[in-house]
Amino acid sequence: MEQDVVIRLRGLRNQFGAQVIHDDLDLDVYRGEVLGVVGGSGTGKSVLLRCIAGLRPPQAGEISIFGQDALHCSESARRAIDQRMGVMFQDGALFSSLTVRENVEVPMRTVPGLSAAMRRDLADLKIAMAGLPYIAGDKYPSELSGGMRKRAGLARALALDPEIVFLDEPTAGLDPIGASAFDELIKGLSQSMGLTVFLVTHDLDTLHATCGRIAVLAEKRVMYTGTMSDMLEVDHPWVHEYFHGPRARAALDTKERIA
Repeated sequence: MEQDVVIRLRGLRNQFGAQVIHDDLDLDVYRGEVLGVVGGSGTGKSVLLRCIAGLRPPQAGEISIFGQDALHCSESARRAIDQRMGVMFQDGALFSSLTVRENVEVPMRTVPGLSAAMRRDLADLKIAMAGLPYIAGDKYPSELSGGMRKRAGLARALALDPEIVFLDEPTAGLDPIGASAFDELIKGLSQSMGLTVFLVTHDLDTLHATCGRIAVLAEKRVMYTGTMSDMLEVDHPWVHEYFHGPRARAALDTKERIA
């Protein structure tokens, strides 16, 4: 059965001045999958995420989201697309002057008809879904640990019940226990909510724990896509070193012990 493509990229080009980051990049993201995006330093993983999420325009190419031309549609159509997506940035990108609950409420303010009480109740629900205690809603970002800030960022990404969630290095900076717990949270939410997850990471444990498919950025494009087993068969030098190096073996040993 043919898979439902929710994000389709064709001939994408991203550059900063004379520096070309992506050139003629193609990628399909399927409904309900957790896609892990990996690549060496400078391959533009986060740039690609921000481009698809509508946070920076590409210099060339096509982006189709939910079957619509995301680059040339009307403003109202683009807003409708954006309301079906959520983004969690690497540092959480929370407003320091707002409490966690108020941060989660920010996207809800774009939805007409939601009263302050409804926004508060919905925010508390998202905070709980992200694995935070109720009391965290009254705290400011500066009062939270790094792991809690990431969960608060995830709660905000889930604010509008998105169909697609973009996660930029969600476990970066977390200790192994915290990273493992976050991996399980992402996996559980993707399964229970039917989310499509576009996950930029360098963490092999996260790839093993959460991702059904992997896309490798190299040489300014997506060079390979496939399962972890597929990646182990690729003979590209960087890909081979990444998936067969010491850290890869440690991640695989950990996965086998848990299984």
